[in-house]
Amino acid sequence: MPLEIIRIPVLSDNYVWLVHEPDSGETMVVDPAVAPPVLAEADLRGWEITQIWNTHWHPDHTGGNAEIKAATGCTITGPQAEAARIPTLDVQVSGGDVVRLGAVEARVIDVPAHTAGHIAYHFAAEHAAFVGDTLFAMGCGRLFEGTAEQMYGNMRKLEALGEDTAIYCAHEYTLSNGRFALMVEPDNLALIKRVNEVTAMRERGEATVPTTIALERATNPFMRASSVEELAARRAAKDAA
Repeated sequence: MPLEIIRIPVLSDNYVWLVHEPDSGETMVVDPAVAPPVLAEADLRGWEITQIWNTHWHPDHTGGNAEIKAATGCTITGPQAEAARIPTLDVQVSGGDVVRLGAVEARVIDVPAHTAGHIAYHFAAEHAAFVGDTLFAMGCGRLFEGTAEQMYGNMRKLEALGEDTAIYCAHEYTLSNGRFALMVEPDNLALIKRVNEVTAMRERGEATVPTTIALERATNPFMRASSVEELAARRAAKDAA
């Protein structure tokens, strides 16, 4: 059976992902900013949380780790390069490693730039990737601890996952990202159509993620950047907007 993936909105614009593997009964949490809504959602569904997977160390991605672990006894997996900044980690992983939820495998991908040791998790058989703050719908993460060259490389790595790959990012930034993207590519018809759709969705109070690689290739100014220099210029302009 396929994975069941539930979006949990928390804080002002974060999404925590609850991922259930029906055959084994295992349930995993991606980047729990806080614990209570996550524990409540799992309890509502009768799911037992057995794992947490972190993509990077920022508190709005790890803040619920300790409380969820105390409540469930789950195992916490995260980036080896950031283990010193995530004291709750039980398992340290880096690019090329394989992690499992029940019998379903995910490959770890190194995607540094937003933070120095940021990772993503790719379920190839499920056509799904959890990317934290590296790739957003029509955007990318700020370069807090890395370089435009790294982020450009990340775009290529994620692009290579295939157009039908669903991208589960950690924030509802889509509308503001789309407005900036229109400044970069005002004549991009796919982008114009998408921003109109996103605007209507937000007016209805609907979430706009997950996205897909196909959508990002058509409308994301950072994935569409033709060079490191162009990505760097776009990121600087977005930061200043």
